[in-house]
Amino acid sequence: MNLGTWSSMAYLNATDPLTVKIMHKTMIQMGFKAQRLAHAAAKYLGILANRKKKRPLPTTGKTPIREQVVHFVKKPMPGNLPTRTTRGMLGLEDDKMVPILRDPTKVTEDSDAVFYFPGCGSERLFSQVGLATLAMLYEVGTETVLPPGYLCCGYPQASIGDDEKSTAISTSNRVLFHRVANTLNYMDIKTVIVSCGTCMDQLLKYEFEKIFPGCRLLDIHEYLMEKGVKMEGVDGVQYLYHEPCHTPMKTYKSTNVAASLLGQQVTLNDRCCGEAGSFAVSRPDIATQVRFRKEEEITKGIKELTGQDKAVKGNVKMLTSCPACQQGLSRYSEDTGIETDYIVVEVAKHVLGDKWHTQFIDNVKAGGIERVLL
Repeated sequence: MNLGTWSSMAYLNATDPLTVKIMHKTMIQMGFKAQRLAHAAAKYLGILANRKKKRPLPTTGKTPIREQVVHFVKKPMPGNLPTRTTRGMLGLEDDKMVPILRDPTKVTEDSDAVFYFPGCGSERLFSQVGLATLAMLYEVGTETVLPPGYLCCGYPQASIGDDEKSTAISTSNRVLFHRVANTLNYMDIKTVIVSCGTCMDQLLKYEFEKIFPGCRLLDIHEYLMEKGVKMEGVDGVQYLYHEPCHTPMKTYKSTNVAASLLGQQVTLNDRCCGEAGSFAVSRPDIATQVRFRKEEEITKGIKELTGQDKAVKGNVKMLTSCPACQQGLSRYSEDTGIETDYIVVEVAKHVLGDKWHTQFIDNVKAGGIERVLL
């Protein structure tokens, strides 16, 4: 029994909107805040003194609980997270309705129709990622079909060894998606969009070509690149790109995709972020060892771009394409000065404006959503 793993799985397995809302409030909002307070207290009391720069010892056998707690609070969890899920913000939590998002002024007979699987990380944790994905699809004139209700892909369950639960989730999802395809058989869906590499790896086993005949799986960033989306006139900031261990970009080279969207060269920053889903909360002692090496790599990347050991006033920014990695990378900001964001969120900010999220929600609620009874 591992409390960190158990609580993470309980949240990912939840599908009822009220349960998701309660767990989001307690685990994500209150839990992250409590961890940040514990970090601040440990730092003030000197518990973390001289621990950050010292190479952590390798783990052999079980680590004492006290040590695990110290490792857990060593780097602060991200703050200022969205207080609601993507579906909560858009009012799309009914699992009996299939939502279709489109801009009536841009959609034509030749417009693409895509099926977007947001996944838990993009929908429940960093919900701005799911929102930015939908906003950019809306902007380029794509008709976007969302699955009904909250769904997990089944990969996290398989990764902790619960193959039975993972298989049950995957089978249930595939049955549901066949029902969606039959209901929307008048739509020519040729692309399934994801915004998470872990989801991509799991969905590759779903045989989507049998659900939406002739379709392909594509990361949102690859899709936007194909549509010619590009940031223009961004000065004063250089980008590092952290490629997730489970990279979602499998059709094109990730750094080329990032460079195309951002309108400038992007430097690849190597090594695992140390978060790896529930890994960082279930075994914080091992995560500390991974983070030590990653922090060295981040510092090296900043120095190559600026000549300095730390990022200053946003002159270097880290971008990624995995929600778990965004959580893990944000924990380095205190020591490296570097901010972390998602590529699609960064693109949305520059293409749609600083208030893109509120404007998109207002626009889509004013006639941009069709709800089809499943």
